[in-house]
Amino acid sequence: MTTDIKHVFFDLDHTLWDFDKNSGLTFDKIFKRNNIDVNLNAFLEVYEPINLRYWKLYREEQISKSNLRYGRLKDAFDAVGIEVKDELINHLSIAYIEHLTTFNHLFEGTLEILNYLKDKYVLHIITNGFEEAQERKMKNSNIRDYFKTVTNSDMVGVKKPNPKIFNFALDLAKALPTESIMIGDSLEADIEGADQIGMDTIYFDYKDLNNSKGYKKITELKSIKNYL
Repeated sequence: MTTDIKHVFFDLDHTLWDFDKNSGLTFDKIFKRNNIDVNLNAFLEVYEPINLRYWKLYREEQISKSNLRYGRLKDAFDAVGIEVKDELINHLSIAYIEHLTTFNHLFEGTLEILNYLKDKYVLHIITNGFEEAQERKMKNSNIRDYFKTVTNSDMVGVKKPNPKIFNFALDLAKALPTESIMIGDSLEADIEGADQIGMDTIYFDYKDLNNSKGYKKITELKSIKNYL
């Protein structure tokens, strides 16, 4: 058990909020509304790694928000061999953001673990997601009130794993690195990023695909109880 921790920081997407499931439901909705004839499973199979690659570029300040939103769709349609005009891709990119937060599936055990932690620790969010979307996700899935502070990359001007966003979040929370722990699904952005400023970490590898490189690792949220 980690005994000195007072503050628990969570990532949001792919950690508490089930991004892949909600994203798939969103694509199904907007494709039907816009008469896009594509096999949804085939599209999602190529889209998910493309999306992760674009987010990595976005984290590294190599592309803009608009480049991310357009490029991930364009590349995914190209990968499944469907020609879609730029005007429609731009329309779909907007519709995707608008409808994404109408689906609010959380990872199994999210509410259980938040209820377990809330009376023992002060809870916070650090996310690279877009501010307007992240707030809607948390409010619509009824988890916003669990968190004292929410830090997103729009507020700070940099993204995880940049130490500035972690230091900003700690200042906002009035927390020290040595009394804080970061829980997230990205080894690079969440775990290595938090570790480099002295925070404790728990790596949530929900697909159980990666070596945790010596970091504490869980594959189910309920396993947080083994450490906190």
